[in-house]
Amino acid sequence: MASPIRILLQTTIPPIADDWHIGRFSLLRDHVAGLTGPDGAPLCHVTARDRTGPGSPDPVLSTIDASDYDALWLFAVDTGDGLDPADCAAIDRFWRRGGGLMVTRDHMDLGCSVCTLGGVGSAHFFHSHNPDPDGTRHVPDDRETGYILWPNYHSGANGDFQEIAPLGEPHALLRDPDAPGGLIRYLPAHPHEGAVGAPPGDPTARVITTGTSRTTGRTFNIAVAFERSAGHGPALAQSTFHHFADYNWDPATGCPSFVSEAPGDGLRHAPEAQRAIRRYAANLALWLGGRPA
Repeated sequence: MASPIRILLQTTIPPIADDWHIGRFSLLRDHVAGLTGPDGAPLCHVTARDRTGPGSPDPVLSTIDASDYDALWLFAVDTGDGLDPADCAAIDRFWRRGGGLMVTRDHMDLGCSVCTLGGVGSAHFFHSHNPDPDGTRHVPDDRETGYILWPNYHSGANGDFQEIAPLGEPHALLRDPDAPGGLIRYLPAHPHEGAVGAPPGDPTARVITTGTSRTTGRTFNIAVAFERSAGHGPALAQSTFHHFADYNWDPATGCPSFVSEAPGDGLRHAPEAQRAIRRYAANLALWLGGRPA
């Protein structure tokens, strides 16, 4: 029997109550930790934590390459100071030694500390850091929150769901034999998603799925997958951490006080979308851990 995949769910902020601390990803944590194999044994062992205070290396992130973790799910919820250079160096070594890596952020410059990561970090485009090389996309998309500038793709209200579309050959992360057509078609919606794209010149990376703006009809990238290679493990760059947050899976769980948009309740009435979202998380846990999704 294979040992459980050891997963670290990690934010880039200290445990601040009125912010996107790791406790706001508890539904994801419980779902992944509850996955079992045909024999009923757990497939994953999950650790969830916030970083220590900024300004110095985090004791776990800065040594993750020497740990027994198989995968790091990094939720970049900071405003620029979330990763120390020692953290970035260790995360890069972790990935280069074959560890799985999921890196996600949000709108504008939220989570821009990931720009200091090699490889996967370069797949994330921000307002003031590593801007999207396609200048035609540098226009506001979300019309509800004027102070949030591009990238801010409006895929719907928090608590609603969006329909996504595979790009190219459907990736293993999108496979679902129990869904119509055998593919995952839904993810949580969010009023202002960030921007991701495949780094030029990296043959291991490609955009695997896209979404559509509810306000402009513009197509935008949802996820970029980096296939395992001789030089690094598998990785995923995701357009927003809200695809995994409790508030987007169930708005009744609450949100920080600075969230101003009214939530929706479409996901609550859509069991097929709920199942698709959980299947996506399960596929991601297995794929990053080197197991068949």
